[in-house]
Amino acid sequence: MNLLEEGTTLTLDFGKLAKVAARCPDVIPVAVQHADTHELILVAYTNEKAMRQTFATRTLVLWSTSRNELWEKGKSSGETFEVLEARVNCEQNSLLYLVRPRRGAICHTKNARGEPRNCYYRRINLDTLALENLDP
Repeated sequence: MNLLEEGTTLTLDFGKLAKVAARCPDVIPVAVQHADTHELILVAYTNEKAMRQTFATRTLVLWSTSRNELWEKGKSSGETFEVLEARVNCEQNSLLYLVRPRRGAICHTKNARGEPRNCYYRRINLDTLALENLDP
């Protein structure tokens, strides 16, 4: 079991943005929201190339900051996403994509039934800071 992804201990990476900026300075965050349920399903990064490909194909394409390359979400698993709408924040330094899954969910982790989940499948207990799995 991967304790970071399945454990109950809160271990936040507060240095993440500094690492991303050092490797990929020309990216902005993009929040990905399910168009029907309004659930926030992923926060990732995009650059101009990924954004333009997303707009042209209406398929969710992001920028992988770990691999430093285009990342068509779900291309290898078949769990791709149709982009229905794109919004920009007031400072034009982040985006919101409203998407509809063509199949499955967005996260690389799976629940006990072997089904893919959305990325926000754990809740933080505000009193104890323990993580509670919402999709075991």
